[in-house]
Amino acid sequence: MDISIVVPLYNEAESLPELASWIERVMNENNFSYEVIFVNDGSTDDSWKVIKQLSAKNPAFHGVAFRRNYGKSPALNTGFARAKGDVVITMDADLQDSPDEIPELYRMITAEGYDLVSGYKQKRYDPLSKTIPTKLFNATARKVTGINNLHDFNCGLKAYRNKVVKHIEIYGDMHRYIPYLAKLAGFNRIGEKVVHHQARKYGKTKFGLDRFVNGYLDLGTLWFTGKFGGKPMHFFGLLGSLMFILGFIAVAVVGFGKLWDMYHGNPYILVTESPYFYLALTLMIIGCQLFLAGFVGELVARNSQRRNDYEIDEEL
Repeated sequence: MDISIVVPLYNEAESLPELASWIERVMNENNFSYEVIFVNDGSTDDSWKVIKQLSAKNPAFHGVAFRRNYGKSPALNTGFARAKGDVVITMDADLQDSPDEIPELYRMITAEGYDLVSGYKQKRYDPLSKTIPTKLFNATARKVTGINNLHDFNCGLKAYRNKVVKHIEIYGDMHRYIPYLAKLAGFNRIGEKVVHHQARKYGKTKFGLDRFVNGYLDLGTLWFTGKFGGKPMHFFGLLGSLMFILGFIAVAVVGFGKLWDMYHGNPYILVTESPYFYLALTLMIIGCQLFLAGFVGELVARNSQRRNDYEIDEEL
């Protein structure tokens, strides 16, 4: 099979028939063998009813229905597990992503050798309250992940080599960072394509400004687990050692200052009356706690069933 299209959706009953017809036309015009996997994320409208009608008309259309709303990441992860095509395309169901982009995305994966190609909505039909935070978010993501050629991490229109989606796990709200997850899994050929962004035709957006706050928190989580997940002592041990050493030096300076004043007959105060003594002591205590946290982290990592779960790409 050439292409699997995964479409996560929540309350998009109005747009589904038009999207399905559009996809079907593009697939037939390019003679692609394909499947479309609609993942209904606990919709409260007639979305699932529409999906069943579409599936009855075209056996290439499949559906998965969640019992309640779990979020986009679980929906994508479910679709990826069922995708059989050589190239997997993800797109939103609100008609803001154009199926006409699929042939070129497919070509970039199969002919140019990319592992992942992300869409870039260079011209957006969104209010400034959404576009400005998006630009700041993407700039931060580029800096932290080191994927400097991507301008739109959160674009729903992406193409993947099938091997990529089978080797990454998406949970929480990590769908924003699929390129970074792919990079951490060893898939480094990541490209970008400028895609057409259309104004929303039906309904309203399902995402609020809170996604930007959560996005930064998720980015920090991925950065830490990707860099120190298998060796937590390298992070906590180093940080704890530095804080302990700084605290010890500060205590020594306070104590030496008192001895100096005593020796030269200068007025002096008790060490315990100096605020610097308590700051130094706090640094030493926190340093010890971080160091111990590193030990605990190493024990957890050592006993993890996935401590030697390395991905093998090919074997002869």
